[in-house]
Formats: sequence, structure tokens, C-alpha cells
Amino acid sequence: MIANFVTGIRIICSFALLFFPALSPPFYVLYIIAGFTDMIDGTIARKTGTVSEFGSRLDTAADFVFVTACLIKLIPILDTKPWMWVCIVIIAVVKAVNIITGVVKRKKLVAVHSVMNKITGALLFALPLTLGFIELKYSAAVVCAVAAIAAVQEGYYIGTGRDV
Repeated sequence: MIANFVTGIRIICSFALLFFPALSPPFYVLYIIAGFTDMIDGTIARKTGTVSEFGSRLDTAADFVFVTACLIKLIPILDTKPWMWVCIVIIAVVKAVNIITGVVKRKKLVAVHSVMNKITGALLFALPLTLGFIELKYSAAVVCAVAAIAAVQEGYYIGTGRDV
């Protein structure tokens, strides 16, 4: 129950992000709180023995709301280059193929919690926090490279039946 409450905080913070200017102090506070809840809700569920299918689905929904809110706020203000969009589309296609492969092979959605996927998540989370001192073209290149490796690795794990 506590873990689901923490996940709920992420959903509330994500919606609240929409009411503040991107990269403003209130935006950053809400962004960091939402990110922190994402890091701890699963750990809380495991430590308290309250891991559940509902909690897992709520976490996935909260992640979707958080990412969507961030994209709504950040895309209009970022100087996104065409090569970045190409990378994003390629990675999205690989991830979509991974999802389809998982459903076809295992008859369910497969979530791969590999180290590379976690590193990708951490880099994506850090990206808006670094915009003031690292040019987007450099941070985006690193995130795209790591995300591409993670997506290919994920496909390999799903294709070979290896659970991570």
C-alpha cells in the first residue's frame, strides 16, 4: 500500500508539472520528486512484501504520465536537431519490435530490467537537469547511444528467452 501511495505521488507531480514553466524552480522540484518516487516505489514494495500486479501496472501508468508530461513541457523549448529525431524514431521502432516479440513469444508484455535499461532511464532523467551546463547535442548523443544499445540488448534478451 505504501508503495502504491508513493507511485500516486508521481502521478500527481507529473500532472502538476503541466502548470509550471519548463525548467523553472517549481518544475524542477516536482520533476525531482516524481523521479525520486520512481526510484523508490519498487524498492518499498519489495521490502514491505507488497509487490502486486496492480502496483506494477500503476507504476507503468505513472511512468507513462510522467514521461508524457515531461515531453509536453520540454519538446517545445528544446533545440532538437533532425539527427536526434532520427535516433528517437529508430530506438522507438526497436522497442516496439521488442514489445511485439515479447507478446508473440511469451503471450504477455515483457519488461526487461537490465542494467543498460536502468542506465538509460537514469540518463534520460538527468538530461533536463543538465541543460543549463551541457549542450543538448552532447547529452542527447550519449543518451541516444546508450538507449540504442539497451534496446538492442533488450531485444536479444526477449528473443533468447533470457529473463533479466
